[in-house]
Amino acid sequence: MNPDELPRLGFGTVGVTDPETIVRALDVGYRHIDTAQWYENEHIVGEGIAQSEVPREEIIVTTKVLPENLAHEDVLRTAEESRQRLGVDVIDLLYVHWPTNAYDPDGTLGAFDTLYDETKIRGVGLSNFTPALLDKARDRLDAPLVAHQVEMHPFFPQRELVNHAQQHEYNLVAYSPLAQGAVFDDPVLQDIAAEYGVSIAQVALAWLFETENVHAIPKASGDHIRDNYGALDVDLTEEDVARINEIDRELQTVDPVDEERIDRTPWSE
Repeated sequence: MNPDELPRLGFGTVGVTDPETIVRALDVGYRHIDTAQWYENEHIVGEGIAQSEVPREEIIVTTKVLPENLAHEDVLRTAEESRQRLGVDVIDLLYVHWPTNAYDPDGTLGAFDTLYDETKIRGVGLSNFTPALLDKARDRLDAPLVAHQVEMHPFFPQRELVNHAQQHEYNLVAYSPLAQGAVFDDPVLQDIAAEYGVSIAQVALAWLFETENVHAIPKASGDHIRDNYGALDVDLTEEDVARINEIDRELQTVDPVDEERIDRTPWSE
């Protein structure tokens, strides 16, 4: 899979329990659907894709392997289980969800290479890696690294990881791009949204898209599904981007220490 194939805006599925939500997102125009073993809804995502009138070949389907499933044989076994739950012949992009627990570059990424060679996946993704761990993974991988997924939003801009992605020509995919709702209370984002007559969510997402190689996968329901998609039509000025860059707030909404089933110690040699 070529990194250029990944749409700038995808649909995050944390908490999705109804296939109709997936159908609606596809009807609106989303063509990148992101899930994970962790979310325990791959079967729901698969049902939504099957029910949609959008051809399967037009949809990029991505999922992630649980940290506890990152031993070589567990990757192979659970990736097959994910493929079956999703109801797809090939998973377009398979991620290492966190480089913790059973993660080991040789064993874990060796299994990802095997899946790629057997055409069970089209590309490899990493998630929540540091630049040093990204370099180790890139050295070990034979399959193409398509994307690195991390929390990113105006209060957590991830500049070092953005630079790394641009330098090595893969995508940086922002999860929690609306800071789990915190963007809605920011006066700078409120002012810019009012100036353009658009939503605050659209401004926050458009800010991400002003940076080369940066993508986003907001989760949404109801009318927010279409509203978020409208961010693709918002063009911010350099002055707008500078104002957002200067927001004096730092916030990380996802902390691995608080996540269940996550070992607190990252992999290291």
